[in-house]
Amino acid sequence: MAKKPNYDFEKRRKELERKQKKDAKRDERLQRRRNGGGDEGDGTDTDAVEGDATDAPSEPETPTP
Repeated sequence: MAKKPNYDFEKRRKELERKQKKDAKRDERLQRRRNGGGDEGDGTDTDAVEGDATDAPSEPETPTP
């Protein structure tokens, strides 16, 4: 009788490879942010986080004559 393939081993190996790739990407993104490379299009919008809608006045100010 032939040996059964060990699918669990293959599945675990693929999971580990996926995790390593994901961690490497995350480290690269963090390194780019630390070096000030925010213009490379990492998918984050820092302006939306910094400028909160509650900072704006509720009514626009009208100039007084």
